[in-house]
Amino acid sequence: MNGRGGALKYNFDEVIKRQGTFSMKWDYAEFLKTYGITERFDEETIPVHTADMDFRCAQPISDALRRLSEHNIYGYTAVFPYGIGLTYYEAIARWFKRRHNWTILPEEIIYINGTVEAVKLAIEALTDKGDGVLINRPIYSPFAMVIRKTGRIIVNSQLRNANNDGYYTIDYEDFETKAADAKTRLFILCNPHNPTGRIWTDEELIRMAGICRKHGIRMVADEIHGDLIRQGMEFHPLASVVDPKGILTCTAVNKTFNLAGLHATNVVIQDRNLREKFADSIGWITPNPFTVAAVIAAYNEGEEWLEQLREYLDGNIDWVLDFLKHRMPRVKCFRPEGTYILWMDFRGYGLSSQEIHQKIYIDANVVLEGGEMFDPDHGGGFERICVPTRRALLQEVFERIALQFDGL
Repeated sequence: MNGRGGALKYNFDEVIKRQGTFSMKWDYAEFLKTYGITERFDEETIPVHTADMDFRCAQPISDALRRLSEHNIYGYTAVFPYGIGLTYYEAIARWFKRRHNWTILPEEIIYINGTVEAVKLAIEALTDKGDGVLINRPIYSPFAMVIRKTGRIIVNSQLRNANNDGYYTIDYEDFETKAADAKTRLFILCNPHNPTGRIWTDEELIRMAGICRKHGIRMVADEIHGDLIRQGMEFHPLASVVDPKGILTCTAVNKTFNLAGLHATNVVIQDRNLREKFADSIGWITPNPFTVAAVIAAYNEGEEWLEQLREYLDGNIDWVLDFLKHRMPRVKCFRPEGTYILWMDFRGYGLSSQEIHQKIYIDANVVLEGGEMFDPDHGGGFERICVPTRRALLQEVFERIALQFDGL
C-alpha cells in the first residue's frame, strides 16, 4: 500500500534523462576515460557498466525526502540505538527479520557511509599491514583496491567455472590451503556474488565459515545485493546460517532501493567483542539527514516497489538471455541467482580482449566493464553488464553489440 489507501504501480519503462544530474554513470566521461574503462563517450554512448538503476525510487522514499527538504534545516544528524534514533535501527532490524528471518538487535548495527568504506575500515581494524586478505576471483574490483591501498596482501582463491557455463563454485582444497597460511587473517565473502550472480547455499557458507574458523580467520560478508534475488530464490545471510562470532556483515539500501548516492551502509556485528573492536577503530561516523529519512522509509514502506522491481529485473535478465541464445549463441551467460548483473563470456568468438573491447566500447558505443577488472589473470574475454534500465534501452544495447559480432 502507498499510505494513501491504494497500491502503486511503478513504471520502470519510463524514459528518464539523467544527463546533467552529476550522475557518475551518465555524466563523467572523463572519469571513464581516465580509468581506462572506455576511450569513447559521447552523446550517443549507452553506459550500462555501473550498479546503478535508471529508475525512480519508491514513492514513500520520495515523500520522506520531500518532507525533510521542506523542513529546510539540515543540521548535524546522528542515530543511536536508543531514543529517537531507535526508529532508524528498528526499521533495519524489522526488515531483515521479515525478509530473511534474521534476528538482529539495534545495538548490533553500526552506520558507515558506504560499503567499500566499511570493508576498508574492517581491514584496518582487524588486520595489520602485510597481512593477507582472502578473496574469490572474479570479484568486485574495489575489494582488491582497498586491500592494496591499506598495505595488505591479496590472497586469491580462484572460483571454479568447471563446465565453462558461468556457474561458479568454491575450490575448497585451494580455499583451505590459502586460509591455512599464517599471514591470512581476513576473508571477504561476497553474497550474492558480484559478478557471477551466485547465491551461496547454506552448505557452501557453512563449509567456508568452518575453514575460516579452523584457521582463526575473521569474515567480512558483503551482502548488499541480498534483496535483489530472482523470484522463487532464497537468500540467507551468512550470520543467520552459522554462529555470528567473528563475522562483520555489510548491509545497505544502496542497491536494493537505488540510493547509492546517499551512502547508507549498515554494518551488523553480533559478536560483541568484534563490534567493540571495530567501533573503537572507526570512531564516530554520522549520516546526513536525507540518508536517515530514506532508510526508514525504504525499509518500512518500500516492499511494494521492490517486488515490482524484482519482477521487472527478472524480465530484463530473461530477455537478455533469450537474445543471446538466438542472436549471439557463442556468448555464454549463467542466469544469476541474485544481483542485477550478468557476467558474459565472449571467448567463444576466438577474439582477444582488445578486439572484443573495440567492437563493444568503440564500434557499438556501449560501456560495459571488462573481465580483467574483476579477475586480472582469468577475466580476459568476459564482460560485466548491469541491467537495471528500461527494457527498450537494454534492447538497443544488445542490438548494437550483436551487429558488431554478426558474421563471425
